[in-house]
Amino acid sequence: MEDLMKTNSKNPTAFLERSARFLGMVVTLALVVQAAAFSQSSPAPVNLGTAGDFVALAKTGISATGTTAITGDIGVSPAAATYITGFGLILDPSGTFSISTLVNGKIYAADYASPTPTKLTTAVSDMETAYTDAAGRTTPDHTELYAGDLTGQTLTHGLYKWGTGVLVAAGGVTISGSASDVWIFQIAQDLTIANGAIVTLSGGAQSSNIFWQVAGQVTLGTTSEMKGNILCQTQIAMSTGSVLDGVALAQTAVTLDANGVTKPSLGNLATLTLLATVPAEGDTTVSLDNKLAGIFSLPMDGSTLTSSTFTLTGPTSLVSGTVTDTGRIAYFSPASNLAPNTVYTATITTGAKDVAGIGLAGNHVWSFRTGSGVTAVKNKLAAPNLFALSQNYPNPFNPSTVISYQLPVNSQVTLKVYDMLGREVATLVNGEMKAGSYTATFNTATATHVLASGVYVYRLQAGSFISTKKLILMK
Repeated sequence: MEDLMKTNSKNPTAFLERSARFLGMVVTLALVVQAAAFSQSSPAPVNLGTAGDFVALAKTGISATGTTAITGDIGVSPAAATYITGFGLILDPSGTFSISTLVNGKIYAADYASPTPTKLTTAVSDMETAYTDAAGRTTPDHTELYAGDLTGQTLTHGLYKWGTGVLVAAGGVTISGSASDVWIFQIAQDLTIANGAIVTLSGGAQSSNIFWQVAGQVTLGTTSEMKGNILCQTQIAMSTGSVLDGVALAQTAVTLDANGVTKPSLGNLATLTLLATVPAEGDTTVSLDNKLAGIFSLPMDGSTLTSSTFTLTGPTSLVSGTVTDTGRIAYFSPASNLAPNTVYTATITTGAKDVAGIGLAGNHVWSFRTGSGVTAVKNKLAAPNLFALSQNYPNPFNPSTVISYQLPVNSQVTLKVYDMLGREVATLVNGEMKAGSYTATFNTATATHVLASGVYVYRLQAGSFISTKKLILMK
């Protein structure tokens, strides 16, 4: 070194240049080493198994208040359907699931008909296995990063571990990486996404590849926006107006308050689907003056609901008619009565779009058969040989319609009418009845409160037999 100094004392400028280059290499090397800590390999994703079929799954209950909108299936087990509250459940005739206007999907509970109990037992087991997998990942890339306060930070792919709780305050956090990158966050205590906080994805990062394993409670503050799959050992509580692009898998309960929950999908576009039709696929003895209806999952652009996108075809030709809508319901009114004892096919095409310009994924086609058009005189002395609930007549109606049903044996019977939020609006029958054929009149003019135009559901329960159908009040 002394010789070097002597040599370079003769040419100090050259010495300084070489020294600068040497120091630059040292700084560059230090930066490379530091950057390497943030370019670790991406961990393998957590396998959710059949739990991934649900957007919300819990053991003890799922509750909702306010105008919640869920896209995907939800379920509880071992809890029964009574622990799913605030959804206005409408049990499907199969008894295996319910529907709700708050859920664009199916609702399952452990006390529903087979094979639902087995389906849920498997899903809950898969949820527990996924939690154990996520919690058991070793050799984390980052430990106790930012002392658990992720506010304002940008997180690259990898395995993160905290022995404390984790907070994302109003400044939010950014998760940055490619569409194939994976993030696993191991949190030993609570996860809190504060009021107004936003988890932002950048660089193509996908919600489906983000896993929040939380031993404590997960709280999503008011109007917060969360991304990823939540695997929680206790409760997931979503405050008013918070949104989750992901799945909520809780080993106790999920509570919702005017929230949006959507199962992760590429691009995160809401899916437009047709929830139900009137008449339904395969209905028979449909009245000749029946109007058709399609009930959509999202508010529709009325200009796209026309006689070109909503059609009705008879045996040989299209049926002339007019199309109207009330936001989420489209109506097709034939110009004249339909022919008796005839199969008709209705179609709503991909040209029907919601207010965001999203169309149906494919044409929705269904068929039904009209009745004879003659009212038969029923022999009330002869008991029918099966339970049955008929389509109301007329339908649509205003202000009254008649509902027919039959009982093969003496039964305890209830016949009730509900709105699409599951609220009871009328009880038409409630008591023990002998075997036979019966009719009940639903007269909205005598209802205890004014009913708006729209689709309602009537439900017959006779012993263990349950059947539901839809009717349309058109004022």
